Amino acid sequence: MSFASLGLNDNLVQAIHECGYTQPTPIQQQAIPLVLKGGDLLAGAQTGTGKTAGFGLPMLQRLSETKARPLANGRAPVRALVLTPTRELAAQVEENLRAYAKHTDLRTLVMFGGVSINPQMKALGRKVDIVVATPGRLLDHVSQRSIDLSRVEMLVLDEADRMLDMGFIRDIRRILALLPKQRQNLLFSATFSDEIKTLAEDLLHQPEHIEVARRNATAETISQRFFEVDKGRKRALLSYHIGHHNWRQVLVFTRTKHGANRLAEQLDKDGLPAMAIHGNKSQGARTKALSEFKSGGIRVLVATDIAARGIDISELPHVVNYELPNVAEDYVHRIGRTGRAGSNGEALSLVSAEEKPLLKAIEKLIKQSADLEQVAGFEPDPNAPVAAPEPSRGGNRGRQGAGQRNGGQRSGGQRSGEQRSGGGQRGNGGEGNRNGANAQRRRPRSNGNGARSASQNG
Repeated sequence: MSFASLGLNDNLVQAIHECGYTQPTPIQQQAIPLVLKGGDLLAGAQTGTGKTAGFGLPMLQRLSETKARPLANGRAPVRALVLTPTRELAAQVEENLRAYAKHTDLRTLVMFGGVSINPQMKALGRKVDIVVATPGRLLDHVSQRSIDLSRVEMLVLDEADRMLDMGFIRDIRRILALLPKQRQNLLFSATFSDEIKTLAEDLLHQPEHIEVARRNATAETISQRFFEVDKGRKRALLSYHIGHHNWRQVLVFTRTKHGANRLAEQLDKDGLPAMAIHGNKSQGARTKALSEFKSGGIRVLVATDIAARGIDISELPHVVNYELPNVAEDYVHRIGRTGRAGSNGEALSLVSAEEKPLLKAIEKLIKQSADLEQVAGFEPDPNAPVAAPEPSRGGNRGRQGAGQRNGGQRSGGQRSGEQRSGGGQRGNGGEGNRNGANAQRRRPRSNGNGARSASQNG
C-alpha cells in the first residue's frame, strides 16, 4: 500500500517521500482515510507506531483544501491545535508536521515552558496555522491574550493518557472551553483507563475507533533481556555491557533525577561520554543533551520517565532499564524508544533482588515471562540482604501540591526558575501537575508524606 492510495495529495506524498517514508504503518493506513473524512477519532496506538503522520498528514490536507477568514484584527487564525504532555514530544511533533508541510503554505509553531515566552508571542504575530503546545504554556498565552483559539477547526490530544497521568485534566478542560463547538477531534492514547474513556465521551462525537496493537503490548521488533545483579554492581555491569559490546548509542532510564545525574557522572568517569536529561534541567540543557546524543557526541543519555514519550530517534539500537519503573506501564513506554517503525532494537533491564516485585508486575502487564540471566563476574550474592526499592521521590505522575510546581519551589512569584511576568507565565508547560488535590492520581504514594510530583522524576 502506498501513501497516495490513502487519498493524500501530491504535495504531501512528495514531502513524506523526502522524509524517507516508503510505506504507511498500520496506524497510518487506518487513521489517514478516517481523518480525511472529517469525523472524530479515538485511536489506540503505542509509541513508535507512526501516529504523528497518522493525524498530521490528513490534518494538513484538510486545512490546505480550504481558506480561513481572517480574525477581526486582520490576523490569520490558528486553525489546528495539537496538545502534548511534554516539551520534547511537542518539539518532535512540530518538527515532523513542519517537514510534512514543506510543500504547502501552512505554517506551524511549537510552544512550551522552560523558555522565554516572548519569541513565541512574536511568532504568533505572523501567520500560524497549526500550534503544537503543552497545556500550561498554551494557557500562559491565553492569559496574556497572545493567542485566539476561537477558529480552531481541528484538535488533537496526543498521548492523552500521559497528560491525564500528569494531572492536566483541568487545564485540558479549560482549553476545550475556549474552542469552537464545531471542530474535528482526534484523541490518541496508548492505554484506555476509565479517565480516558470519560474524557473521550465528553470530547468526541460519534467517533471512529481504531486500535493497532494489543494494549500494553511490546513491539515484536524489540528483543527484551533481563539481567540479575546486585544493586551496588549495576553501574559496573552497565559499563561492561556498553564497553564489551561497543554500543555507540544507549538510552538509559533511572527512577530519579538525582540518580540520573549521578549515573551520568559515573559513566563519564568510566570513559563513556554521558549526559542526563530530566525535568530539573533547563530547556537549553535538555535540548543540548538530546542533540549531542542524536549526533553521536555522547554515547549514553540517562533519562527519567518524563522523556519516555518525548524522545524519537530513528533506529535507536539500545534501551537499558537501569532501574525498573514503579509503574509497569512505564516499562512499555521506555522500551518503546527502540524498535520503532519496524526497526530492530534491544531492551535490557538490570534487576536487583529488591526489584523482583516490580518485575512480576511487568510480566503480568505484558503477558510475558522474564528469564533472568547472569553475567560471569557479576553474579548476585545470594546472602546479600534485600532492601526496599529506592523511592521515586513522589513517582512520575501525580502532584506535588503544597506550593511546588514542575519540580521548582514556588517562591516570590517564581516557578521553575521562570519569573512570572504580567500574571501569565507558568513554568515548564509540559512537566508538572497543575491541578492540586483534583489531579488524577494513579501511582501509589512512595515518599511517605503524600507529596507527589510529575516532575520529581521527570
